[in-house]
Amino acid sequence: MTYLEFEKPLADIEGKASELRALASKGEGAVDLEKEAAALDRKAEEQLRELYRNLDPWRKTLVARHPDRPHCREYIEALFTEFTPLAGDRAFGDDHAVMGGLARFNDRPVVVIGHEKGEDTKSRIFRNFGMARPEGYRKAIRLMDLADRFGLPVITLVDTPGAYPGKGAEERGQSEAIARATQKCLQIGVPIVSVIIGEGGSGGAVAFATADRILMLEHSIYSVISPEGCASILWKDAEKMREAAEALRLTAQDLKKLGVIDHIITEPSGGAQRHKDESIALVGEEIAAMLAELDGLDRARLIQGRREKFLNMGARGLGA
Repeated sequence: MTYLEFEKPLADIEGKASELRALASKGEGAVDLEKEAAALDRKAEEQLRELYRNLDPWRKTLVARHPDRPHCREYIEALFTEFTPLAGDRAFGDDHAVMGGLARFNDRPVVVIGHEKGEDTKSRIFRNFGMARPEGYRKAIRLMDLADRFGLPVITLVDTPGAYPGKGAEERGQSEAIARATQKCLQIGVPIVSVIIGEGGSGGAVAFATADRILMLEHSIYSVISPEGCASILWKDAEKMREAAEALRLTAQDLKKLGVIDHIITEPSGGAQRHKDESIALVGEEIAAMLAELDGLDRARLIQGRREKFLNMGARGLGA
């Protein structure tokens, strides 16, 4: 387990419990040591609940970025069957930061698209840490066109710090590709359900999250810019990221109140990173529920409802 900065007290308790069990395994005072370890386990559980009871926005940001949180690949492997990936944008190449293809969800044909960050150093570099290039968004457009042509629902899994800002990406039309992907979301006449499973950063996330239903895991974040980037611009000091996280209103709870998202998926105690299988199953249940809500809506109603949803977004804050 990788412990976050604010989880240090928990790490100490769990570390001591592990040490006691290691001593108990040697047979000396095993019963008494096991009792002490069990008591520490109970203390750790209480500490965990207390730590996660009221996380502030910055701590939620750290949890959303936790390297052990389940990523797109794990969701696809657990929730979908017969996944057939599509590669390339038919213009430049394939972007490994974006996974996507045809699959079955609860035995129903769908198209699934998501950002993949990778789980170790090698795969994170291969996946560009989940930061998509233009070809990734153009691959997503290809998949959405296929979904529209064959009447397949689209499920997107969002987990990116933002679109890749490199020189090559800009030369190949990064902004245009993001805009086209967002436009495509508004044009297709099939249900779109989007789940923000970790980070939802800037336009790189919006391009996949312009959906009929937007879900967020309890400790995920969704914002126009990272807290560090915001702090660098507003205060010329990236160390003010805690204040920026507060000001950005990037938590699922804030965004639900603002009407930006539709539903919050509760995470098990300690976050999705501690209970991967349970968290993935909960996401699957909510996706199924959202698809059921959208079933029966015809093409025109889906497109019109989606457009109105985003055109009206923010009207609450303007007093409309």
